Amino acid sequence: MIVRPATPADLPAVLSLWNGFIRDTTVTFTSDLKTAEGLDAMIAERRAAGREFMVAEAGGGFVGFATYAQFRGGSGYAHAMEHSIMLDPAARGQGAGRILMTAIEDHARAGGAHTLFAGVSGENADGVAFHGRMGFRTVARIPEVGRKFGRWLDLVLMMKML
Repeated sequence: MIVRPATPADLPAVLSLWNGFIRDTTVTFTSDLKTAEGLDAMIAERRAAGREFMVAEAGGGFVGFATYAQFRGGSGYAHAMEHSIMLDPAARGQGAGRILMTAIEDHARAGGAHTLFAGVSGENADGVAFHGRMGFRTVARIPEVGRKFGRWLDLVLMMKML
């Protein structure tokens, strides 16, 4: 398993994975598909702020990504980060998620982050369980804060002290 910073060559694979989750699941509450231009700008903005966007490869192929940015705006939140992680369903259970999360945590810690948050869909039991295994604890369940596919969705807010 290789984890490395994303490059422009990774954009099609990242977009395919992310947009599939956007289109077909409640893992993310947004319905707005990502674009190559928007993703490229996001990666550049995060790097300029000292954050990172990492991809994982196994057997020479893309299996997932993880990224993070400041949890909320303003200087008071400068040490609180929120991350996103997505894996190809075929890669689950092979350690890619753990390796990506460890890389993101290490990068955030080295950059001065004190806490790392995960906003997980209440319907994503696997995501909640994964984060629990990674040492995150649930700090809030916000009922019916999201809406997708004509349904109200709960947000599980999980946190890990770095």
